[in-house]
Amino acid sequence: MSFLARERTVAAPGYSRWLIPPAALCVHLCIGQAYAFSVFNLPLTKLLGITQSTPDDWKLTDLGWIFSIAIVFLGLSAAVFGRWVEEGGPRRAMFTAALCWAGGFFISAVGVYAHTLWIIYLGYGVLGGIGLGIGYISPVSTLIKWFPDRPGMATGMAIMGFGGGAFIASPLSVWLMGKFNTAAHVGVAEAWICMGVIYLVFMMVGAAIVRVPPEGWAPEGYVAPSQSSRLITTHNVFVYEALKTPQFWLIWWVLCLNVTAGIGVLGQASAMSQEMFKGHVTAVAASGFVGLFSLFNMMGRFIWSSTSDYIGRKNTYFCFFALGTLLYALVPYSGAIGSVALFVLCYAVIFSMYGGGFATVPAYLRDMFGTRYVGAIHGLLLTAWSAAGIFGPVLVNYIREYNVTHGVPAAQAYNTTMYLMAGLLVIGFICNACIRAVDERHYMRDEPAARNLAAAQGDD
Repeated sequence: MSFLARERTVAAPGYSRWLIPPAALCVHLCIGQAYAFSVFNLPLTKLLGITQSTPDDWKLTDLGWIFSIAIVFLGLSAAVFGRWVEEGGPRRAMFTAALCWAGGFFISAVGVYAHTLWIIYLGYGVLGGIGLGIGYISPVSTLIKWFPDRPGMATGMAIMGFGGGAFIASPLSVWLMGKFNTAAHVGVAEAWICMGVIYLVFMMVGAAIVRVPPEGWAPEGYVAPSQSSRLITTHNVFVYEALKTPQFWLIWWVLCLNVTAGIGVLGQASAMSQEMFKGHVTAVAASGFVGLFSLFNMMGRFIWSSTSDYIGRKNTYFCFFALGTLLYALVPYSGAIGSVALFVLCYAVIFSMYGGGFATVPAYLRDMFGTRYVGAIHGLLLTAWSAAGIFGPVLVNYIREYNVTHGVPAAQAYNTTMYLMAGLLVIGFICNACIRAVDERHYMRDEPAARNLAAAQGDD
């Protein structure tokens, strides 16, 4: 397996750094399918009844945990394996992510055949979630090193694939289920097997073509930025030292609150649109909305992160929280007046900022803590995504169920949640406002000594 070793991936002279984004996209477009998982929710509630749910079929609240578990293990695996990815290189990480992600689909298909929900929790949730975490962080540090002149744009190029994966996966999922749908089953298991094979192939292609820059490489004409009021440091902070800074935890809450507000409705976007506009939005149209939201999610990752290279990361997050608060408050109004167009417009912009938050945060960390351990620090920060993966869907699903069981019409069952999400964004705005430059006492004074410390801790 020497092909996977980091030293085998060092770029030769003349290698174009513009080959790295396609390698990253091969992985992120595949694992981005997670954002289209809501397309499977309603079919999974009819595995036994086929055309309608039976008492023995799974409930939406039970199925919502599949997505939540996957996001939890995304964050946990990113945190646990962050240094392993950083030290072993992107090829080994992408290869491992491909096996875990595809394996999650195959195991989950078995769970559907056996109608055993814990197998799907284990397959898509645990194993697939580990593939998500490793695959998500695998190209980020590499891209920042290849593009020190445009770190926001670089991370946006990689992470926009994660947002755009659902744009491909949503219609693909519906088409595959339609192909395998019969009077005896809804075609979910067969669709998952096909998708596992497709994703395995494409992720392996990304692993084959990725490269890391030689030691000391820099783009022609590049000049490192000086310390400035834009919160960009020229120093490095050791990965575990970053945990001792208030900046890390403030950014942790900034990401957690931004993701909590978006991930709950994203996971139920298809069902929500059908229930809020019953009779006006069909399952096919709802699937189209999921795909459209995914497109804005993808575009926002590139546009907002690239914009942050000019206006700064802190100002970019101010935009997310201020505009997001307004738009979440408008969603219940769109349902009250029956305006599908306003509903779609609000969520299109919301998801562009939701995706933009993910793409901007690696550059935010790079500005705060330097480039040396940004990949590992990013992995630790993604535990915020794990927490949000529980908070968001739980708030949306259980508040909806409470409202419905207490007589609230389905079309209005999400209103309370939307106002709550707007409140969370106000708190996020305050956290972002508190972020200042990292104190000098946290900077690495002796780079060789720090590397020896990291090696010793790795041996332990």
